[in-house]
Amino acid sequence: MTEFPAPAPLRSHGPARIIALCNQKGGVGKTTTSINLGAALAEYGRKVLAIDFDPQGALSAGLGVQTHDVPTIYDLLSGGSKDVLGAIQTTGVPNLDVIPANIDLSAAEVHLVNEVAREQILARVLRDVRDRYDLILIDCQPSLGLLTVNALTAAHGVLIPLEAEYFALRGVALLVETIEKVQDRLNPAITLDGILVTMYDPRTLHSREVYDRVREAFGERVLESVISRTVKFPDATVAAAPITSFAPNHPAAEAYRSMARELIARGAVA
Repeated sequence: MTEFPAPAPLRSHGPARIIALCNQKGGVGKTTTSINLGAALAEYGRKVLAIDFDPQGALSAGLGVQTHDVPTIYDLLSGGSKDVLGAIQTTGVPNLDVIPANIDLSAAEVHLVNEVAREQILARVLRDVRDRYDLILIDCQPSLGLLTVNALTAAHGVLIPLEAEYFALRGVALLVETIEKVQDRLNPAITLDGILVTMYDPRTLHSREVYDRVREAFGERVLESVISRTVKFPDATVAAAPITSFAPNHPAAEAYRSMARELIARGAVA
């Protein structure tokens, strides 16, 4: 695997590139990747804002931020709050901030369905904070509904975390089709920044075969960095910390640092 160089420090910050982490299949590592990629980029001096865009609020919980009795992304989408800066919470990781979500977000699709330009509401919400960050990561829920379309409409790029498992592979074509529809009708500038293979176990033939098939199907769009399966991820979640802080010398932490360096080398992140 290519050894990607440590990135040079930035002299200034912003405007942010917005990346949506999408996959309509659950349990493929979207939230784990949002947390740990954000933390790894923050280590390299990038200012990162993570948007919890899943009603389960797993990203918020995984970074130990409050989700109740505070402004959330739902309040910003529904017009209950127009103060985007007031909804941003700091985390225990320097340079990494969060706009949280809770179960209220599950009502958003019903609320948004009658709104004018309903697919572009998230893009309008993020307009006021883009200049403060280098990267905005949107952790999408496992569906291809209106919230995910909002994320794709707001984003410059998409990352697809893909579990090294056959059934996970089957849904990627549908997701790529959705991205192409958004590109055609709503957001011509959006690009597929990469497919990240997660929960990889090099000891099993099945994992290796799925990885080879993904490389065969998507070529250079598959990131060289691979995230292996490890019990350290759930341990870090319980500790409400990214793995780069919880177990900084663990191979999984280095895998996310490698991913961060690769995205910078590819130009997907400044």
